[in-house]
Amino acid sequence: MHDRSSRPHHSPHRTPAGIEAEVVRMRREHRIGPLRLAARTRIAASTAHHILVRHGLPPLAACDRATGEPVRRYERSHPGELIHIDVKKPGRIPDGGGHKVLGRAAGRANQDRRNGTGYAYPHTALDDHSRLAYTEHLPDETAATCAGFLTRATAWFTAQGVTVERVLTDNAWGYTKNTWRDTCRELGISPRWTRPWRPQTNGKVERFHRTLLDEWAYHRPYTSEAERQAAFPDWLDWYNYHRPHTGISGQPPASRVTNLSEQHT
Repeated sequence: MHDRSSRPHHSPHRTPAGIEAEVVRMRREHRIGPLRLAARTRIAASTAHHILVRHGLPPLAACDRATGEPVRRYERSHPGELIHIDVKKPGRIPDGGGHKVLGRAAGRANQDRRNGTGYAYPHTALDDHSRLAYTEHLPDETAATCAGFLTRATAWFTAQGVTVERVLTDNAWGYTKNTWRDTCRELGISPRWTRPWRPQTNGKVERFHRTLLDEWAYHRPYTSEAERQAAFPDWLDWYNYHRPHTGISGQPPASRVTNLSEQHT
């Protein structure tokens, strides 16, 4: 009385092997999804999807854009083993509001780099293991500013019981100067850099900045940059101590730092 598979012995309507091979070839060479594959091979998009699944080809969203290979995700074993650092540059909001308040035409002046209100420079240090984040809004991204941020971020993580061992950045000008290297040496931190044109190596802080833009910077209309900045501390507190993080099984980042969530009020 063993269970038997309900799969038929023969599938006369199965897609011909030649078409399957063509779908697989085009997917690997052109890195396109089921809809475009279906249009080129004259089959249903659902059929193209089943062919990709049958041949073990993952969704494009799970693949490296440069190579087409599946993304190999990693996570450091304990807090502080690796800190990701990066800078985001959202446009500043002029007094009276930007395009979300005034409309596209009236808010277009903010896009003028020379005469507009310019850019904000939130610098973020994010722990690879816990996703705990420390952010400062600074006036620029010069080498001295980046080095000063690293010093304060390291002190903040130390206060949370996290000892910073390594720091990973991209190859931006401020992170490649002796000022940055000297600061890392003084703090006892080993600096690391991403490969050129591979921002996904620093993907955790890149993803944090996308969340920052969606849930704080562009979450609602603000009437000034000061109003938006005033809302940031509460949002960061929510992110670190209360917001469920899908990358760590729905727990907030502070839950992965020893006793930190219990100490927070």
